[in-house]
Amino acid sequence: MAIPESFINELNERADIVELVGRFVPLKKAGANFQGLCPFHDEKSPSFSVSPTKQFYHCFGCGAHGGALRFLMEYQGLGFIDAVKDLAGQLGMSVPEDQRSPEQRQQDAQLSERRKTLSEVLAQAADAYVGFLKRDKAPQDYLKSRGLTGQIAARFKIGWAPAGKPLAGVFADYTDPLLEESGMVVAKEDGWRNDRFRERVMFPIRNLKGEVIAFGGRIMGAGEPKYLNSPETPVFHKGREIYGLFEGRAAIQQAGFVLVTEGYMDVVALAQHGISNAVATLGTACTPEHVQKLFRFTEQIIFSFDGDKAGQKAARRALAAVLPHASDTRVVKFLFLPAEHDPDSFVREHGADAFARMVHNAMPLSRFVIEAAREDCDMASTEGRSRFVSLMKPQWLALPEGAFKRQLLGQIAGLSDLGAHELLELWGQVPPAQKTYANEYKNKSYSGSFDGSKGQKPWQKRDATPSAASLAASRRKPHSRDDRAVQLLLTHMAAWDALSGAEHALLCQLPEPHGSIMRWLEEQLQEEGPQAWVVLRTQLPADWALAAEQLVSRLPDLPQRLQAVSGQAQAALQGDLQELRSIIIDLDIDALQAESHDLAEQAAQNPDPETIAALQAVQHHIQQRKADKTLLLAQRRDKI
Repeated sequence: MAIPESFINELNERADIVELVGRFVPLKKAGANFQGLCPFHDEKSPSFSVSPTKQFYHCFGCGAHGGALRFLMEYQGLGFIDAVKDLAGQLGMSVPEDQRSPEQRQQDAQLSERRKTLSEVLAQAADAYVGFLKRDKAPQDYLKSRGLTGQIAARFKIGWAPAGKPLAGVFADYTDPLLEESGMVVAKEDGWRNDRFRERVMFPIRNLKGEVIAFGGRIMGAGEPKYLNSPETPVFHKGREIYGLFEGRAAIQQAGFVLVTEGYMDVVALAQHGISNAVATLGTACTPEHVQKLFRFTEQIIFSFDGDKAGQKAARRALAAVLPHASDTRVVKFLFLPAEHDPDSFVREHGADAFARMVHNAMPLSRFVIEAAREDCDMASTEGRSRFVSLMKPQWLALPEGAFKRQLLGQIAGLSDLGAHELLELWGQVPPAQKTYANEYKNKSYSGSFDGSKGQKPWQKRDATPSAASLAASRRKPHSRDDRAVQLLLTHMAAWDALSGAEHALLCQLPEPHGSIMRWLEEQLQEEGPQAWVVLRTQLPADWALAAEQLVSRLPDLPQRLQAVSGQAQAALQGDLQELRSIIIDLDIDALQAESHDLAEQAAQNPDPETIAALQAVQHHIQQRKADKTLLLAQRRDKI
């Protein structure tokens, strides 16, 4: 099986090696890195280091080193393909098979080489802009007027793009298509070409490897646009990259939090005043990808916004991006400066200490999410409180399950003059009280009809509550074991954590869409922890969201199941685990029987001792799994 190189690259970019290694090796924070006892040799003092910034591990005792895939291969004894499948399954990604022709592979290899060349072009341009700045007094004076020193300019590789076509003198061939593809040159069909950036202070944007992947250019005087960014290219995706993250990684980990601002000058000005843990989005709203990337470096994010209406609007967009990731161990705050200031102007006028006090007093997430919803609501009126409840529903549902979410529910309920249970009923998170089995049958305890006519069948009384047998008989069975496994896990995510790695692998390899659902569940559990179905369903990928919802909707006892999962967690967990393990054993037996069939055919054609021994081993394994199934069924009967 050949796997596209592009997929391997994406896999490495999305993997978090600290989280991966931490599942097998207890790790403790040690400066910028994490440390633990090496899993590859015996030792009493930790010499095994894992770097979240480099996504790399290294043992100073035995020399073991590598990335996420290498760790899986070495620690679990997997081959490369199996390690890719394992890691992809954990990240909720489906491994594509490379079905390209040799010609297509050659073309893609050339494209990969082209991307490397684009990075080289951008690096050359960055060096040229630095040189232009050193030779031009006007942009130097401008930077000095903004309070920046040569040291800070050098640290961020700030440069200057003069008027005209300065890059024509930098690159040997100004007509090279790479200049256009990298976004450095603008070209028209008639052959006209010009530098994209002219008369602008240049801020190179670097990825986590320190490679220049794009630029942001700021005009010095009046004019529009104030900031001009590189276009999207094969090496630059605006919604994923963060300005200043490469330069500020160490400071972020040392400070224990990251400060997210709105502009390049904010980051640079704060660094000039000793606040080096600031970053900026690239002229776009903060995205979920930005949030995920930042949480790889710290557990605390503080958003700093201008005090004007635009800043308030940007804060609300950031709120939407961060809510799904606001777990109990993470801290999110919002800092709003006076309307006339941004971080750059504030720190220059009032100094670093005053800004630090503003950061210390930043508004916590729990307060801002409520303030943002109640801003346009008259909380003294019934109508205003009703509107507030409606606005808070999607915000609360977006949060991952945990103590923070439960406490916030109490705050919302108090402000809306409702009980927490009433609020959950309104939002459809628990069945209304009148929908319980006892009450549902209370007013329907007779069947038939009677109008007093002779010979007509009279009313017949029936039981006030249905028996377990009648309920079981009324349930429609799912179409397959695969369906049932999906139903169980979508409505009870916590059961996934209790399964073994081998059981995870088996479920993740189910045919589509079941396999994709399982892999996605694994990723959600890693990032957000166990979530209720009502929250989980809002995040389902569009590719198979309908299929998943249809599977869950086929559960006739869905409200009662969800209530049991939340109210009797341990009992529900044991029951679901037994059923899941029964399904997994059946799946395992099917796979082993298929393998046995193939080996039997091979043995019939070529009865060599090795094949016969393999066949006997598989058949023995099948008998063992059948015995496991018999024991499991006996245990379930005993508990019933």
